[in-house]
Amino acid sequence: MRVDLFDFDLPEASIALRPAEPRGSARLLVVEPGRAPADRKVADLPGLLRPGDALVFNDTRVIPARLNGVRTRPGAPGQRCEAMLHLRETAESWRAFARPAKRLAPGDRIRFGADGADTACALARLDATILEKGEGGEILLRFDLSGPALDAAIAALGTLPLPPYIAGKRAVDARDAADYQTVYAREPGAVAAPTAGLHVTDDLLAALDAAGLTRHHVTLHVGAGTFLPVKAEDTADHRMHAEIGHLDAATAAALNAARARGGRIVAVGTTALRLLESAADEAGRLHPFAGPTRIFITPGHRFRAVDALMTNFHLPRSTLFMLVSAFSGLETMRAAYAHAIAAGYRFYSYGDSSLLFPAEPDRTGPR
Repeated sequence: MRVDLFDFDLPEASIALRPAEPRGSARLLVVEPGRAPADRKVADLPGLLRPGDALVFNDTRVIPARLNGVRTRPGAPGQRCEAMLHLRETAESWRAFARPAKRLAPGDRIRFGADGADTACALARLDATILEKGEGGEILLRFDLSGPALDAAIAALGTLPLPPYIAGKRAVDARDAADYQTVYAREPGAVAAPTAGLHVTDDLLAALDAAGLTRHHVTLHVGAGTFLPVKAEDTADHRMHAEIGHLDAATAAALNAARARGGRIVAVGTTALRLLESAADEAGRLHPFAGPTRIFITPGHRFRAVDALMTNFHLPRSTLFMLVSAFSGLETMRAAYAHAIAAGYRFYSYGDSSLLFPAEPDRTGPR
């Protein structure tokens, strides 16, 4: 499909630079094909679903994946650079997006931390070698540390990787350390938050339990590729970056059982949805999953595992707006976004949310 079909105008003032306060007070736009969008609150979520429905949360935890350093090359002056980690390959290697990538080459050494200076403190610096250089500024880094030692060094030297549409307008601060993490985050490895879950509070989780809904966790370590613009003119020419996910056997069995009893699977976030769709067979039955997924969902995709989706409002021409258009229909989503803009909804990672139901006539949401 043509990528320009997924374009729309968004006023700069619609982009949220801070989350709603308190966390659970955000607005929720209910989108059901064939009906007018309904303005609600995230706190209303338990009453918008049915007892027996199963909510699926992505429990990945954001790591401080943005590293600043200096390229060291014999006989050449040091070159400041930045690496945004996005996919762990081995215990000591990560794929990253580098800036300025043009001045980096395989074999170069980079010293992260302490502006490249020598220091006696081991956690004040982190050295790596560039093994490969790919397209779009992507590099493969092999660090001198490995495993937990590497994790500790990244935690000490890295900064939180806020999305560019926020980081370009203000600096990361102490508030973001809590704001850009879900209350149920427990598996470190993401370089971007599963933002639909940022609205969820302990009180909301208790209300979901009281309403007879079940809660389940999967893990998809969100990569920086989620922020990359779609530069192709046709969706068929866009390449998705891999993200590592995990769905264990017990959770897969519990979700299959919930559906067999007539419950719906509600994905909290596009990341949870993408993992579930990656783990489902043609009949919609979920199986254990562990490894990378590059699933790219556009209109025409037949959803097998997910019956409803809670998600924030996404960028024009983005893979995520393509996904929600596949789920509820392109014209439905264009109308819903026009309503959201006119009604003053706040967009993107720190913005408001939506509850989407699919376009198929036999799965039209709550009754």
